[in-house]
This record gives sequence, C-alpha cells and structure tokens, in this order.
Amino acid sequence: MAEIPTEKEGTRRVITEGNMEWETHLSKEQVADFLIALGEQMKKGDEITVKTDEWEIPFKFREPIELEIEYEGYGEKELEIEIELKGKVGGGDLKVS
Repeated sequence: MAEIPTEKEGTRRVITEGNMEWETHLSKEQVADFLIALGEQMKKGDEITVKTDEWEIPFKFREPIELEIEYEGYGEKELEIEIELKGKVGGGDLKVS
C-alpha cells in the first residue's frame, strides 16, 4: 500500500464515500517512496490503497488516467504534478466506516 508517513497513531478510518482533502509536507525521500509504492500498486492491477495512520482510501480505478503538469516559472518557481484517477464502473458500494 502507498502509505503516507505521519506522526500520529490511532484507529484507522476507511474512507469510501464523501469528500476528503488532506495535505502534508514530506522529505523528497518520503515522497519518492510514496510514489514508487503507488506506481507498483497501479502496475499490479486496477485498485490502489492510499493510507496514513488515521485513514485509508481503497480505490478501484479505470483508464485512461489523467496526468497534468503545471509549471510557474516566475518569482518563486513551482512545478505541480497532478494524477487524476476516475473510479471504475461497478467498483462496489461505497461507505464510510
């Protein structure tokens, strides 16, 4: 699973419905490890799980996958890489636990 490192411990909540947004700041090694784990899951099949100590999101996806690259080259330069996965049709009932 692609696990995002966190400092907190506790009961993990499985998120399968509703909206959720989360942001953190990590080292380049942590981000690289996360992306490698995510890529390995994607190569194996059509389901990934992203998780922290507090929550996890299992997700069945379909192709094509949208990849967006955005670069702002003025002042404080910024490169944004976004991957958008669409849910697989027939992915099952989604519930929050």
